Amino acid sequence: MVIAKHAAVTLREMRATDIPAARELSRDQQWPHRTSDWTFMFQQGSGVVAEQDGRVVGTTMSWLYGTDAATVGLVIVDPACQGQGIGRKLMEAILEPLADRAVMLNATDVGAPLYRKLGFEPTGTIFQHQGVLTSVPPAEHRANERVRPMGVRDPAAIEALDRTATGLDRRKLLAAVLESARGVMLDRDNEAVGFSLLRRFGRGFAIGPTVAPDAAGAKLLISHWLGVKAGSFCRLDVSSDARLSSWLEELGLPCVGRVKTMVRGTLPPCGTGVRTFSLITQALG
Repeated sequence: MVIAKHAAVTLREMRATDIPAARELSRDQQWPHRTSDWTFMFQQGSGVVAEQDGRVVGTTMSWLYGTDAATVGLVIVDPACQGQGIGRKLMEAILEPLADRAVMLNATDVGAPLYRKLGFEPTGTIFQHQGVLTSVPPAEHRANERVRPMGVRDPAAIEALDRTATGLDRRKLLAAVLESARGVMLDRDNEAVGFSLLRRFGRGFAIGPTVAPDAAGAKLLISHWLGVKAGSFCRLDVSSDARLSSWLEELGLPCVGRVKTMVRGTLPPCGTGVRTFSLITQALG
């Protein structure tokens, strides 16, 4: 009987020069990430790669939020190299420096069993909606509210609203997102109570994060961007708690996948009054 032998796998810190190889790995998974998407992720966080025979065969990344939380994502292993424990080694390496932080990730059904073994517990579901809409029916406005373009003073309001909605200190990340994103604000009684950002991602445009006091406000913000980008490919990742999935289906934006939100440790408590309805990305939360 011949027993298959595998070359040794080495782990090391991810470098900018690894981005082309990382993108190829994500393409093999049919993920839409462009080189510029990987570059943005790399610039905001840190990563570990697995090498075998001088070739990158696995990746994982983490992003720090304040002093007490982090997210982990872009966990990929070359299909030809699976079954060697590479995924576990990558996860153990990325989690080691995060031992004192609460860590969140969004897991595929394939990855979830490993994450459970590493101490993660499921807390919810994310629905991935995407497609092209040629027209979008206008959402209903209340008498005291409007959606308006983001102004020069609004980044501070966006950071505060996001902190309340997530409980996380994501100022650094949001500042980076805002460098290339467009934003709109939801005003009620002339007060900013929500926002939504639009940026290039993957096959077209991503709408998120979207933060609002309720689903009605979130629909106004999201409908604005879907109307602006009618005829273009748009993607939203919405939580099961947001209860927007069926609404997006009715609009004609189908759910093409779902992942489980999992957490190790205890995340900082969220505030009250607003919540997150769509994510920046599945990796970033």
